[in-house]
Amino acid sequence: MEFNRSARLDPSQMRGGGGGGRGGPIAVGGGAGLIILILALLFGFDPGALLGGGTTAPTDTSTNQYAHCQTGADLENDPECRWVAYTNSIQSYWSGAVNGYQEASTTTFTGSVNTACGQATSQVGPFYCPADQIVYLDTTFFEGLLTQLGAQHTYAAEAYVLAHEYGHHISNLTGVMSQVQAQGQTTGPTSPGVRLELQADCYAGVWFRHADSDPNSPISNITQEDLNSAQEAASAVGDDRIQAKTQGQVTPETWSHGSSQMRQYWLARGFESGDPNQCDTFSTDNLGA
Repeated sequence: MEFNRSARLDPSQMRGGGGGGRGGPIAVGGGAGLIILILALLFGFDPGALLGGGTTAPTDTSTNQYAHCQTGADLENDPECRWVAYTNSIQSYWSGAVNGYQEASTTTFTGSVNTACGQATSQVGPFYCPADQIVYLDTTFFEGLLTQLGAQHTYAAEAYVLAHEYGHHISNLTGVMSQVQAQGQTTGPTSPGVRLELQADCYAGVWFRHADSDPNSPISNITQEDLNSAQEAASAVGDDRIQAKTQGQVTPETWSHGSSQMRQYWLARGFESGDPNQCDTFSTDNLGA
């Protein structure tokens, strides 16, 4: 993945930035520590289970630390501008693919952050809050937990995570998310919650397919290596992979996001088809297991 130096960036799609400092490490083990770790690694769209407390002050979202990110060339002086590039590219595609698309925004944070879904700590990991239509992203996730699960920290892995969360935004706009939430907390390989997560993976793949098709896009030159890296990240956060690493056994009846194989399957399906209409994970018995 490369960045287009001449592309114009729109930092207004970012909110806040900075944060209350680096959060404490997440304990790996049984009981509450295990639950927190799994939730932190699974790209959840609802941080309600981890509302409140943190060891650091909440992020101040009143300022925009990305205001200076005006062109792709600015990444050479400040690599943090890449978050603007990812966000701009993702939203540029979806604004043309979804009728009546409502723009969302990205907030990066460390420590903890106040959201319309409540206060969330770094332990939640990246998530989408449907109440304020904002994607919240603790950038330290990539340096720690994702790599601990065996995925390389690459631009493509970062972009996949962000595109997955914006996939939840699309599901929210289409009404699919509210339908799933109305059914309550369900788990298992074919549960509505898993299907919602797989749909977000598929949508992420669709964006990957089109990310470099616009010559004015800040993202250029998507390669097979980039897709492989995104696939690796998707595999790393499969329920079965996490359960095997954290509890030594796999319990499919508790899956909330899908297995590594399922997540890779739907990411690849989105990329290969380039068609969001192929991301209907709710009307098929083939979830890629």
